[in-house]
Amino acid sequence: MDAGSQVLLGLMYRDLLASGRPLPRFRDTGFKVFSQTDEDGLLLYIFSLIGAEKRTAVEICAGNGIECNAANLIVNHGWHALLVDGNAERVERGRTYYREHRWTYVYPPSFVQAWITRDNVNEVISSNGFSGEVGLLSIDLDGVDYWIWEAIQVIEPRVVVVEYQDIIGPDRALTVPYSDDFDAWIHPMTDGTPNYFGASLPAFVKLASRKGYRLVGCNRLGYNAFFVRRGLCDDELPEIAARECFSHTKVIEGMRDRFPTVKDYPWVEV
Repeated sequence: MDAGSQVLLGLMYRDLLASGRPLPRFRDTGFKVFSQTDEDGLLLYIFSLIGAEKRTAVEICAGNGIECNAANLIVNHGWHALLVDGNAERVERGRTYYREHRWTYVYPPSFVQAWITRDNVNEVISSNGFSGEVGLLSIDLDGVDYWIWEAIQVIEPRVVVVEYQDIIGPDRALTVPYSDDFDAWIHPMTDGTPNYFGASLPAFVKLASRKGYRLVGCNRLGYNAFFVRRGLCDDELPEIAARECFSHTKVIEGMRDRFPTVKDYPWVEV
């Protein structure tokens, strides 16, 4: 979907909101432009309703920044972003992409190579010019994601997107223990996919509640969760239970086949 079509769609959402007419269901608004699955459409829907005076985003573990949650906002909606990744090759590819892109070469996003820990995350963000309210925070470390979001204090996102460990299921609030050098790839895998990393959705729901956010939905494959700050379109984007994000066949199969292989690893209950 090109920028013009997205602008028109966003205007339609705002018109529905202003007129009091029925809004679409959150899960029906997704589409992919740059994101991994349908996150681009879900974010367009959210921000069309709640707005974003500061069109800014912070994405931690953004890869090359081309397939990530902030990319569509940057390219098609003029947002500025801080994109952080620990891999030098991916960071350089992303810098080149945005320097050469016809919509971003004048003001490309800030791309930073850094290994993020809970001790340095606030300094990395603030030293690159981001503080206070931002539109979006996206976290996808495949590691100590829970502890990094818990540690972030320098920014106040309107929306937070986190990847959760879907194989744990909707009932237990579990995370891997914190370690500066946590590496998912040295732990059990299924078909080349790590199993022991991250945190369950109930763990993130608890953390979000303490920080003033509510769960409003997930991506279509059921592993990225969307949290909106309380007080922003509470009725139009109602809070949902974690269990509602566990309906996809992929998730159910993972809970059955993958979690038993790592259930006895040292998860931490939060």
